[in-house]
Amino acid sequence: MRTFIGHQHAVTTDEFVELALGTPVELWLGVEGETAEERAARLDAARDILADNPGLADDVVRIAAEVIDTHPELFDAVPLPSPARRRATRKAVAA
Repeated sequence: MRTFIGHQHAVTTDEFVELALGTPVELWLGVEGETAEERAARLDAARDILADNPGLADDVVRIAAEVIDTHPELFDAVPLPSPARRRATRKAVAA
């Protein structure tokens, strides 16, 4: 199965996320071994993007929630059983 975002073909998961977000994943997560200067520059760029598109964070959370809801098997998520309801018990104190 092929995955397209707009007219772009996403071959890998990273490409899919990058096309969906419009930015490389590394911008938000960083890379191993980055210097303090590189980290500062990356965070500045991320702040600029969020300032230009203040709804981006909400959009990402919504998309992530939809993916988790639609494909929970991708996350090895197991629904937890609902706890049994307990009636609150009152301990009477003798007067």
